Amino acid sequence: MKRIVMLGMIFMLALVSTSFAEITLKGKVTDAKSGKALIGANVRLVGTSIGIATNNKGEFILENIPDGTYTLRASYSGYEVASIKVNSNKNDILFRLTATPVNLNQVVVTGTGTHRRLKDSPVPIEVISGTDLKSAGVNSFEDALLLLNPSFNIRPTVMGSYFTLNGMSNKYILILVDGKKVAGDVSNNTDLSRIDMSRVKRIEILKGAASALYGSDAIAGVINIITEQPKDPISVQSKTRFGGESSFSQNASIDLHFGKFTSSTSYQRRQMGGWQLSPYEIDGDTAILTRREASSKFHSNIVNQRFTYAPVKSLSLYAQGGYFDREVNRPVQEKKDDGGYTYDLTYMDYNIGVGGRYQLNSTDYIALDLYMDNYEYNKLYTVAQVSKKDTTFRIGDEELTKRQKYYNGNLKGVFKLGSYNKISAGTEYTNDYMKNPGNLEEPEEIYTLALYAQDEIRLWKNLQILPGFRYVYNEMFKNRFTPKIALMYTLGSFNFRTSYAAGFKTPSIQELYYDYEARGAITIGNPDLKPEKANYYNINVEYAGKYLNVSVNGYINDVKDIIEKYDVGVTDEDKANGIKTRNVYHNLDKASIKGFDVTINSYLGAGFSAAGSYNCVYAADDSGRRLSESVRHAATFRAGWSHEWNKYKLRANINGRMQGSKYIYKKTTDKTTGKDIYTDVSAPKYQLWNLATTHTFAPVGNFLFEINAGIDNIFDWTDDRPSGVNYATLNPGRTLFASLIIRFTK
Repeated sequence: MKRIVMLGMIFMLALVSTSFAEITLKGKVTDAKSGKALIGANVRLVGTSIGIATNNKGEFILENIPDGTYTLRASYSGYEVASIKVNSNKNDILFRLTATPVNLNQVVVTGTGTHRRLKDSPVPIEVISGTDLKSAGVNSFEDALLLLNPSFNIRPTVMGSYFTLNGMSNKYILILVDGKKVAGDVSNNTDLSRIDMSRVKRIEILKGAASALYGSDAIAGVINIITEQPKDPISVQSKTRFGGESSFSQNASIDLHFGKFTSSTSYQRRQMGGWQLSPYEIDGDTAILTRREASSKFHSNIVNQRFTYAPVKSLSLYAQGGYFDREVNRPVQEKKDDGGYTYDLTYMDYNIGVGGRYQLNSTDYIALDLYMDNYEYNKLYTVAQVSKKDTTFRIGDEELTKRQKYYNGNLKGVFKLGSYNKISAGTEYTNDYMKNPGNLEEPEEIYTLALYAQDEIRLWKNLQILPGFRYVYNEMFKNRFTPKIALMYTLGSFNFRTSYAAGFKTPSIQELYYDYEARGAITIGNPDLKPEKANYYNINVEYAGKYLNVSVNGYINDVKDIIEKYDVGVTDEDKANGIKTRNVYHNLDKASIKGFDVTINSYLGAGFSAAGSYNCVYAADDSGRRLSESVRHAATFRAGWSHEWNKYKLRANINGRMQGSKYIYKKTTDKTTGKDIYTDVSAPKYQLWNLATTHTFAPVGNFLFEINAGIDNIFDWTDDRPSGVNYATLNPGRTLFASLIIRFTK
């Protein structure tokens, strides 16, 4: 009994001593010039999961911090970062941040997989910030890429969004949300409507091959969407937006941050009507009336939930999940060939992730992430019919078209060795699964194992070297080794970068095993396919001034063993069944993508700013023929003005995109000679200009109010040619939009 009492007393004394060994930090973050409070500034203890956002008065408080010596860092978009050392209670901390009109101090992670300042990253990274997104008034991920980066070309379709990066199709582009892959596609088109833009903090873009860090798919580049994480003890936000073509979206979120626990809950509802660009459709050499729409009516729902828990300062755990559904309603077929459809389309996705990070010290850590994504789409019949397999479908019945599952496990460690080396190393497991009752006899799946490592070496103050590699074992294609190396030299305000990276893409389950028939053509998979391979070379020169930033980037991306469909000729059985074309996937072509881009960001004074980007791409196969869907010339431009009065801030922006013709060819075969014939069916050049204004009002108690309003497509440009052509854009013409944001923080 005495021992129990003694142990109890020792335990209580330990608790008391622990409670006394905690510190509290209080302070304020302000603008160094005006002294005004910076609302929502991020204040964090470096090397820990402890952090918070400033309240409506610019104040912060961090409590229950274990005793020790820390670096306390304050950051705010558009300002220099400030840090101080702390090791005891402080109640009067004052961060006076200096504005940087051209923000190069924001942290990025995509180039190296570790946190780096944008201007210090040895790999060129392009960033679309949250401020950029808000200033442009964008409401979708597609709009963000089109308006703010000329390297992308996007063609939205009912079957997802087909888009290219520097002339290469979306199957070569890896899309991540907080480092996790957006898996699943519809007819090889990524469903970008799954991305809730209300939670996006910034979009990081890494161009070129990046397989050493990210594995398969990253031949053209990587898009990493970074989302907001809870910083306030309580934050509740509502955003309501109305726009043209019956466009409506409602976002609601609740963030909680109490001590060691955080919770982030968000919901988005989007809906939009359908529209035609022309009432006519091309039928041979004539135009006939049609009910077919350029863009169909839809509604969607997105729910995301994330929990984090930090039991001790060195350990943080998380669990997250998301759900998405979308229904596309198309004109119902009333008579044959009227442009109507016999079914609508429904989409569903859910994902689950868990993981943790153990901080060994202020710089070293080990992280484990486990993730699963399930995506599927179905036909929702609007006309009763009998399928080719003699299955009867009534109105309202659903039929599974395709289900895809993606599993990922990633164990990674980051270790700083002395003052000159930071090692990142890890192992990764992925598994891809597909079920398609119409085109696969049985569900198929493929797994991949990988080991990867890189070393961030700083030889001198001005010189960085970044070597790395990935070793991959794929159950179908066995072993593969992909290296990379990047160098960066800094001379005053100039940064000089150069890099080489190998890339690869394993054939998809569809390319390996599909047996697909549509519109008189049959496409057969090929299990003997080889992975597609790439070698990427890059040179970048950047001037990073306080009021002006200029970046010039040149690149070559050589790709071989490109997988394409090859016409092998129809069989007698095909002819009897009405099949006119038989295609088989083969490793056919090589391609070389060469180009350069120029980006300029500037602050002109008196609240005025201007920015522009120009992209020039020469993308061709080994015969010299341009790659289909490639755009040679594209540019984006934005000009803004902002001014803050006592209790009101106005920001006005004009954004424009100028795009040259998009080269598209139609391939046919001469039945007499057997030679391929390429017919130019390119989309025309176009320009789109938008006006967006943001009106921010001074806090009323714990409430913040913000109004956004503007005009999309100011000059009312539309591609009103008959349906069936390759449209330059599906924009319906000039429309107005307005939104209201209400935010409660405490």
